[in-house]
Amino acid sequence: MPSPSGRIPNVRILLVVNESASSVTARRQVVIRRMLADFHEVETAATNRRGHATKLALDAARNGIDAVAVLGGDGTLNEVANGLVGTDCALAPLPGGSTNVYSRAIGLSDDPIDATRSTLDSFAAGSIRPVSLGSVNGRYFLFHVGVGWDAALVAEVERHAELKRYFGHALFIYAGMRTFFATYDRSRPHFRATFPDGTTVDDGYFAVCLNVNPYTYVGARPFNLAPNATLDNHLSSVVLRSMRTGSFLALMAAALGSGRRLRGGTAIDVRDDIARLRISARSTVPYQVDGDYLGEIDRLEFAAHPAAMRLVVPLSAARHGGRRRARS
Repeated sequence: MPSPSGRIPNVRILLVVNESASSVTARRQVVIRRMLADFHEVETAATNRRGHATKLALDAARNGIDAVAVLGGDGTLNEVANGLVGTDCALAPLPGGSTNVYSRAIGLSDDPIDATRSTLDSFAAGSIRPVSLGSVNGRYFLFHVGVGWDAALVAEVERHAELKRYFGHALFIYAGMRTFFATYDRSRPHFRATFPDGTTVDDGYFAVCLNVNPYTYVGARPFNLAPNATLDNHLSSVVLRSMRTGSFLALMAAALGSGRRLRGGTAIDVRDDIARLRISARSTVPYQVDGDYLGEIDRLEFAAHPAAMRLVVPLSAARHGGRRRARS
């Protein structure tokens, strides 16, 4: 919190940079580091391999760093979060990827310079608090895990990773169309979902388990699958029981609105505030965690973790108790 004298408190920050992320440039790195260093003690580290950001975050927490600011995409954010769970060191997202779902979902601008200004305001106001996370098979996630079709979509995008910086959302749209119409098996269900109350959905084609809403963004527009998923609740789940083209297009249309119209139909199962979820595949099913494709698997165990990590929260979100709601 601000000191009685009104001076901005000094914060020890590690700035973790993924230099290969879509929106990261040398100039932006310099500008953002200078902005942070005008008020706080800043060290900088660049990631150079998968899992490196988790090690950097663990070391930062052990060495008494107050916050890890992450200039990178959602995958780098996820790695850092996995290193900070259960520590006093806070996560400060700065958008550097192509979509930046988590930073935008908590109320930050998609422009990294504007987001840095907002983060400095949050540091000055002491707007840092514990937030919930989800986990799947022991790995924590910030915003969602996709099972089935969207994981196949992410795998398709990663096969053309060198194009993300240049084509961004267009590449995701292409990959989505290709996987839906050409490569993903829509002829049969792929898994069973089992909930804490013992009920099941036995004919799952595609599922998303969410820790916050929206699920993603289409350009500037949020894609709302679970409007009740917030920084403080347990998990929400959305399971599609049909992948017919008409049903799927209806889902897309509802999600581009408030997301509230998803409920009530027979082709989709939506649940909120669930502490656990199990997905059992009929053979194996692809899955992705916070936009990072992790392969195919036969069983997924989800759990909610309240107050798992400290987060630097934008003041606009803090004034609303951290609840980011869908637009109408």
